[in-house]
Amino acid sequence: MLLAGLSLTAQGQPLRIVSEAWPPYIYEENGQLRGQDYEAAAIVLQRMGVEAHWQLMPWKRCLAAFGQGRVDGIFDVFQTGARQATMLFPDEPLSEIEFVLFHNTARPHHYRRLSDLDGLKVGVSAGYWYANREFRESARFRREPAPNHAANFGKLMRNRVDLVINDHRAGHFLLDQMKLSEAIGHSPRVVSRDRLYLGLRRDAGLEAFAERFAEELRRFKAEPAYAALLARYAPLHGTHATPVEVRSP
Repeated sequence: MLLAGLSLTAQGQPLRIVSEAWPPYIYEENGQLRGQDYEAAAIVLQRMGVEAHWQLMPWKRCLAAFGQGRVDGIFDVFQTGARQATMLFPDEPLSEIEFVLFHNTARPHHYRRLSDLDGLKVGVSAGYWYANREFRESARFRREPAPNHAANFGKLMRNRVDLVINDHRAGHFLLDQMKLSEAIGHSPRVVSRDRLYLGLRRDAGLEAFAERFAEELRRFKAEPAYAALLARYAPLHGTHATPVEVRSP
């Protein structure tokens, strides 16, 4: 299996990985990639002896690059039935996330059930897939995509959308960076939960690599260094969402 990992760079070609910037999971700061998932994966790949070339781009471009075979992996992607046909997923996820709805504290729209969204405009991320099917397919509200997460919160502040859906940890981390933690809050009820993975090309012969990546990631997660990594990227003002799934009336 070690040889399988090394074979990825045997021809002098690094593993090509794309992702969208989504702090605190992966983002760029002062020309350097950072983030809890990125740094965990970088440590795992280093232990495996695998070189990687990383590139950040909008999520739709990530999906297009992967679909066209121009990259080997797509980072922090959700595992869905449709994607399993072309993507190979290591058994161990990089992170577990919870999507919640953020609101402007000056004009809050508290979310308890799907009917609370009637007639509202919700800022979503272009190309994102949301695990809650009722939310994903409901005609009760309008969806307005934004080019990035910061743009979504900017639209919320300018009253161009009523709510924004984002992972609660990522949302509050970004709000801390934007100095909007007092101006924007979130409803505590969870819209959906999901897991983030490293998705690999299924036709690239990476099965052994995926298996070893999962093993090394599980090993790293059991170490004190991983707990320190999570603590370093914890949002300053964010709170955990209430672990209750939203039901339609």
